[in-house]
Amino acid sequence: MSMTELVASIAILLVSIFIYVTKSSKSRASSTPNLKAPKSYPLIGSSVAIFANRNRRIQWISDLIQSSPSATVVIHRFFLDDSHVLTGNPANVQHMLKTQFQNYEKGSKSRRALFDFLGNGIFNINGDSWKFQRQLSSHEFNTKSLRKFVETVVDTELSQRLIPILSAAAASNAVLDLQDVLQRFAFDNICQISFGYDPAYLLPGLPEAEFAKTFDEATEISSGRFNSVFPYLWKIKKFLNIGSEKRLKEASSRLRQFAKNIIKEKKQELSKNSSLESVDLLSRFLSSGHSDEDFVTDIVISFILAGRDTTSAALTWYFWLLSQNQEVEKEVLREIKEKSESPVYEEVKDMVYTHASLCESMRLYPPVPIDSKVAKHDDVLPDGTVVKKGARVCYHPYAMGRLEVLWGSDWEKFRPERWLESATDGANTNGKWSFVGRDPYTYPVFQAGPRICLGKDMAFLQMKRVVAGILRRFKVVPVAEDGFEPVLVAYLTSKMKDGFPVRFEERSD
Repeated sequence: MSMTELVASIAILLVSIFIYVTKSSKSRASSTPNLKAPKSYPLIGSSVAIFANRNRRIQWISDLIQSSPSATVVIHRFFLDDSHVLTGNPANVQHMLKTQFQNYEKGSKSRRALFDFLGNGIFNINGDSWKFQRQLSSHEFNTKSLRKFVETVVDTELSQRLIPILSAAAASNAVLDLQDVLQRFAFDNICQISFGYDPAYLLPGLPEAEFAKTFDEATEISSGRFNSVFPYLWKIKKFLNIGSEKRLKEASSRLRQFAKNIIKEKKQELSKNSSLESVDLLSRFLSSGHSDEDFVTDIVISFILAGRDTTSAALTWYFWLLSQNQEVEKEVLREIKEKSESPVYEEVKDMVYTHASLCESMRLYPPVPIDSKVAKHDDVLPDGTVVKKGARVCYHPYAMGRLEVLWGSDWEKFRPERWLESATDGANTNGKWSFVGRDPYTYPVFQAGPRICLGKDMAFLQMKRVVAGILRRFKVVPVAEDGFEPVLVAYLTSKMKDGFPVRFEERSD
């Protein structure tokens, strides 16, 4: 940080303190005192503990929830401006996401923090606009679209781009960042299925992807806004157009221009062929009469975020867990070899053990480790926590995957069998595994209730096809030494800090 930025930050902090001190107190959430919650001081609340744990926020909150008898804690932020209810209690999650869905929505602070990046896209909006976007998007996830996705988009990207790149790396013993490779793969996929556009980011040599860097920067800074200990800091920096806010403005401008170019090309395509079947999401939105460029741009950026970052995050952690659990890898490989070399749609759906292992991986490393809503009215959660109007309530899939009361004393183990029943359990009579899912409030990795993820089935199909394609041909070998533990960093989605460097070994069997 330069001296100028340091002086500016100190000045901004002092102004922020003045604003907070002179600001009237707001309603706050409260609950029965919890001895495990961080200490809260007059005026500054728990900001000391929040700041001290800023670089391990997800893990810290998880520790708090795990140590709470009710799996719920309440922390107060700077100058008691607001309170956050943090919960891993499935009853509370169901209350928020289903039973009292109308009372919990995207709050104004959250919307403002993410607006420059996501605008009025589906992940940053409430009410009728959210309903419209969701309804129109749902057509993208019917059986016909899913089959097309697997048999054309995913298989083509896999056979013509991903596998040749990995083969070349195996032949030369080169090290690749698997996290980067998977992000490129997912980005090409989501653009093709949602916009009918091929950005061709997964290419030999893995050339520098300027868009990816810009997208990551916008995601990181927007997430920093949302999680800031001193929320007024980013607003003043934005007003002054300095530091991270200046970079976000520039990054958002480049992203929006990228999205607008896709929209322009699609409009030209539709105008040249008015009878063109609207088979992709963007065509459907444009054909529905919504020609407002900013509105459609917000939709494009939101779907890139959903399609690029979530599945790639899930697969990155999955391949690391497999590398640490050889018996699980053997069982996944056995199932893969029972299928044809290019498994068709039905075969991919029938990969039960692989499906269970992916669920187990996302239990430990959910792509979206924490999500939050804001109460429109006073409320009381099922565990007795009092929630005041305007309070933020966060449910925490990362912590929930680590609760002994939900997953047993062996919750730390990567054990896909916890999702399965065998013939001896009475589940079937053909000697194969039978998948046993968990309710979405115990396992809210894909959200739950009216906002449950539309792309859940598509994500599983894509991930299983990628797993099958890679593991059939290669063994993924992390470069890091034995005993190394990768670090989870969470922006809007989770990532592996510093990437996932690996080598690929061709299988001989």
